[in-house]
Amino acid sequence: MTDRYRAFRELHRPGDPLLLPNAWDHASAAALADRGFPAIGTTSLGVAAAAGRPDAVRATRAETLELAYRLRRLPALLTVDIEDGFHDDPAEVARYVGELAALGVVGVNLEDGRPDGCLAPAEHVAATIAAVRAAVPGIFVNARTDAWWLDVPSPLGEAQRRAAVFRAAGADGLFVPGLPDDLVGVLAAEAGLPVNVLYRPGGPDPAALGRLGAARVSTGSLLFRAALGAALHLADAIAAGHDAGLPAPPGYDEVQERTRRFAT
Repeated sequence: MTDRYRAFRELHRPGDPLLLPNAWDHASAAALADRGFPAIGTTSLGVAAAAGRPDAVRATRAETLELAYRLRRLPALLTVDIEDGFHDDPAEVARYVGELAALGVVGVNLEDGRPDGCLAPAEHVAATIAAVRAAVPGIFVNARTDAWWLDVPSPLGEAQRRAAVFRAAGADGLFVPGLPDDLVGVLAAEAGLPVNVLYRPGGPDPAALGRLGAARVSTGSLLFRAALGAALHLADAIAAGHDAGLPAPPGYDEVQERTRRFAT
């Protein structure tokens, strides 16, 4: 296992979680890396929307790989959201993850939600996890279940079952977006894997989520959506002749300098 893979694993500490901000392009990732975040993830929604494509329908395989290429020189560890792997064949997913790993990517996020709104069979997801693990032994496979987001019956039981299946296949972490705060500790105690949860505005902060048992807290698409919201707010304020009331944006020279420093 390389030092980069090991360093990323060691950032997952139950009780003292990794805060993982999610970027959608070179500028956002470079800014986050420059802030000192040791690891950065990508957001599939942000990557897809920035490319003018829908999320979660396997439309951004090429764009995701290209973004990883552009981010390869950043001074931060990179984990990439690859939706469901962009393919039904576990071997094809494993080959794709190998391409990402060759660019320095240390982790992938692999989900079980399907475009039709159902969960993929756990055994099929497990086969994909196993293929990735065999092809790229050191990479951190964060297995995501959408048991809550897709409103399946008995989501806790389904998440517990899938955690066991994914762990046996070689998953390194369990990502459960929508997991209720009062169940973080329950799942963390039973999963046998570091549990990753989404930060949500108004909810517990990362330290509190850590006390509940989380080992990783992701921002998901929040930063991308917040950036869009800030742009619309500012545009509307300018059009109306009002003070936008936003923090001062990064200066032109700052953005240029950062881009040059981390240029592809």
